Amino acid sequence: MSTHAASSPTYGNWRRPRRPGLGPFGMLGTAGLFGGLVITLLASLISMAAAVVVLVPMGLVLGPLLIRTQDGRNAFQLVALRISWIRRKSKGSTTYVSGPLSRRTGGRFQPPGLLGRMQMREGRDAYDRDFGVLFHRSRNFYTIVLACEPDGGSLVDPDQVDNWVAAWGGWLSRLSHETGLRGASVIVETAPDSGTRLANEVLPRLDPNAPPAARAVMEEVVERYPQASSEMHTYITLTYGVPAGQKVKHDELITEIATRIPGLLSGLVGAGGGVAYPLSAERIAEVVRVAYDPAVAGEVLDLRARHGGTGLEWDDSGPAACYEDVGSYQHDSGVSRTWMLTLAPRGTVRANVLRGLLEPSSGTRRKRVALLYRPIDPATSARIVEADRRAAQFMATSGRGMVQARAATEVRAAEQTAQEEATGAGLVEFSLMLTVTVDDEEELADASAAMRNLQGAARLSMRPADRMQAAAFSCTLPTGLLPWELTLVPRDLREML
Repeated sequence: MSTHAASSPTYGNWRRPRRPGLGPFGMLGTAGLFGGLVITLLASLISMAAAVVVLVPMGLVLGPLLIRTQDGRNAFQLVALRISWIRRKSKGSTTYVSGPLSRRTGGRFQPPGLLGRMQMREGRDAYDRDFGVLFHRSRNFYTIVLACEPDGGSLVDPDQVDNWVAAWGGWLSRLSHETGLRGASVIVETAPDSGTRLANEVLPRLDPNAPPAARAVMEEVVERYPQASSEMHTYITLTYGVPAGQKVKHDELITEIATRIPGLLSGLVGAGGGVAYPLSAERIAEVVRVAYDPAVAGEVLDLRARHGGTGLEWDDSGPAACYEDVGSYQHDSGVSRTWMLTLAPRGTVRANVLRGLLEPSSGTRRKRVALLYRPIDPATSARIVEADRRAAQFMATSGRGMVQARAATEVRAAEQTAQEEATGAGLVEFSLMLTVTVDDEEELADASAAMRNLQGAARLSMRPADRMQAAAFSCTLPTGLLPWELTLVPRDLREML
């Protein structure tokens, strides 16, 4: 008799996109470098003074491109971020006030910033269920929000987990064939259980004639249950774009999206998503309202349990006041801080690598982990994979020692990616953002230390979204905001830098 130890599957082979250009210079920097050298040589034919006059400005322009942070930002981008922060602070844009006593028209509690430019519309899917559609007026984008209740990985066989991961990969690969899809996100939100749902289920059903001891036990369970429990919600957002120059017809677009929802939901169920359903406009507004004011979470659950809904509208889902600081974002009854991914785990990881980051954390009011995906169409995927493959082979043949050994690993990874893409796998760019909310500023330091420990356990490198905390907070909400679509500099031009 022989026994075979079950091997736990590992996952990985994600690679950061290579920046075209020479060394730390991007494509524009490389073109400027060679163009400047040619001009300098021509100027040297006139005189050395003319060559110096050309060379010094070129060094001042190209020198900051050599200074790179861990996440690839150059000195120009860092300076631009600080200048933008100073301008916004001088204009008072870091403070937001809404409601009847504010200067905003209508006297409603509209969401701030990027969310204030959205409009909420409603539709009905093939199963006659209401779903909300967020219309981004500035970009002509449409966002739908799906909710699911994942089964979890406890007491599940490794083979089943592997099948779920494969199904999830297939679902992401299918997104590259979704017409007009600009991006997707998965938001996992955790918070301490308020106990409202349990109280509404148990207390009205207590028998008045029951023994006092039995009633006391049930009341004590209802009172103490929230101290050791938490609630977890999972949302999936899909953002579609309208082709440039095409006239927006809301009804036709909503009808087209409604026909896609059943297929998207079935794919989530097959990937271990459990019960999946679209969120109505009212539920989306409730999620945003609770994110800005965590203290009303219990009231929202109580109203929904008692009356079947809250009647909350999108234009009233924002905070009464919020203030953005360099490293924090204060909003109604909470203070938040957001981190952004700079480097994914190197090498291979297990299926539970993000488990600690996704689980509820003590000392926090709410926590959201947002995975952002940008599917790439098959034609572009083939070009990217082939370019990475050629670049890896060049590095392997031109290096020595440890550099050559690392380059050989890059070659194997590039070859594997090319084979998987050739057999039908999809190529997806992804990132991760983390938002933690506490009650006051004093608790933020402890919560930040706890989050750094969780990031280290997950083998993630993340940095705080300093000087853009408000925008980063909005991107972790299930509203379909895509960071790469909201920058002033076009994405293609930014990649050349």
